[in-house]
Amino acid sequence: MLHTELAIKSVPKEDRPRERLLELGPAHLSNAELFAILLGSGTRDESVTLLAQRLLMHFEGLQLLRDATIEELTAIKGIGTAKGVLILAAIELGQRLYRYKPAERYTIRSPKDGADYVMEEMRNLSQEHFVVLFLNTKNHIIHRQTIFIGSLNASIVHPREIFREAVRRSAASIICAHNHPSGDPSPSQEDIHVTKRLLECGKMIGIELLDHLVIGDRKFISLKEKGYL
Repeated sequence: MLHTELAIKSVPKEDRPRERLLELGPAHLSNAELFAILLGSGTRDESVTLLAQRLLMHFEGLQLLRDATIEELTAIKGIGTAKGVLILAAIELGQRLYRYKPAERYTIRSPKDGADYVMEEMRNLSQEHFVVLFLNTKNHIIHRQTIFIGSLNASIVHPREIFREAVRRSAASIICAHNHPSGDPSPSQEDIHVTKRLLECGKMIGIELLDHLVIGDRKFISLKEKGYL
């Protein structure tokens, strides 16, 4: 036991991320140190901290690692299936925690509120997703649903699908949102056409389209603010 304690103390402090987390808290650890804790151990020729640093270098940081597959992870020397699964689980859990918002308590007071609600989930999507937020009379979100995935087209976005769900949920109003994978939220003519079509359909059945948000990379455009609603 004494030999083990001496061995641990002989390891440089930067290679003891668990001890640093207990002493300083997780916010003070680098990305590499956090991954080192997940990995648990290095290899015969490499410490766990160096393995974690090499992992991050391989993916050029967190952005690409966010979408890593198990095959990409296990292709890295020193990372087997068990370590790869831990990494994928931690990334997914982190994303879910970041996205989590109690829908029944989230109130939309402005276009920014709506954009904030969907931004982190939608801004990095590689395909266009058309999402509808269903609201009650107090502008609380009561439901969120992805209606379709693919390029926005008036022949694909069927108002009946959107408003059928709105009626089923007893929604008083809706907010539509879709992302531009390019990161540029500038609305296209098709975006404007779809918005006007949904606006007219909503008026006919008494469910108001409050806004249509185009989501880019950390920025958005409100078609209501642009005068199309």
